[in-house]
Amino acid sequence: MLGFGDTKPKAPAAGLVTDGTEATFMQDVIETSREVPVIVDFWAPWCGPCKTLGPALEAAVNAAGGKVRMVKIDVDQNQMIAGQLRIQSIPTVYAFWQGQPVDGFQGALPASEVKKFVERVAAVAGDGGLSEAIAAAEQMLAEGAAADAAETFAAILEEEPGNAAAFGGLARAYLAVGQLDQAEAFLGTATPELARSKEVEAARAQLALARQAANAGPEAELRAAVKADPANHQARFDLANALHAAGDVEGAVDALLELFRRDRDWNDGAAKAQLFTIFDALKPQDPIVLKGRRKLSSMIFS
Repeated sequence: MLGFGDTKPKAPAAGLVTDGTEATFMQDVIETSREVPVIVDFWAPWCGPCKTLGPALEAAVNAAGGKVRMVKIDVDQNQMIAGQLRIQSIPTVYAFWQGQPVDGFQGALPASEVKKFVERVAAVAGDGGLSEAIAAAEQMLAEGAAADAAETFAAILEEEPGNAAAFGGLARAYLAVGQLDQAEAFLGTATPELARSKEVEAARAQLALARQAANAGPEAELRAAVKADPANHQARFDLANALHAAGDVEGAVDALLELFRRDRDWNDGAAKAQLFTIFDALKPQDPIVLKGRRKLSSMIFS
């Protein structure tokens, strides 16, 4: 049984915001910017606008989760570097990438503009190959290599803790090997923002379906019960669960659509709710989803 014991994502990297000096500028800014964009905030203790801009910058950099770093330079204590970069007023902010300044501004900005600036700077480096890593992990999962996929998803989360695709992928890796409790516990650690993402919602839907599958009844007996009494809505609902557990997703959707057609209000609209759970667990463009949603809509508005 796979434990995935070493795949727990680590906390966001420390030191995203540091104080710099002339002695450390080359290492903290120029060299570091060859790996990740670095924002440099030139400030002074007596500067009123700096007291507003600095915390806003720090918050936005920390929220970026490691995609960008920040170095604070006190111009009173580091006049040489301020002169070399021709800092004429403060606050002045420069962004460095690959050892060169690529963006910047002077004066204080609203928090919303500061956030956009940090996002723009973070984007200059692309995603560092994370998209390719996610695609590779998804391929591993599709091929049954759940442990390898879990390790890759966890490594991505170390680089970018807020990556919804990797978070949902790691939860699905647990589900792939039947570790439902571990998947549920992991999903419980999602931040509010992650919890609202479509990737995490899909993993939650798959978890719910997996729980139901564990309690699904015998398909043959349920088919016989429905045939004997087409008005037996509970049997039809249970048959849909059994079909889904057996991998017949389209059959499950058809059974639920028929139940909805017969009695859309049965059990507080259970058929419709179950259909949405199945749709959420699949990719939005899956043919089963498109066909099922179209049929459901026609029934709702008929």
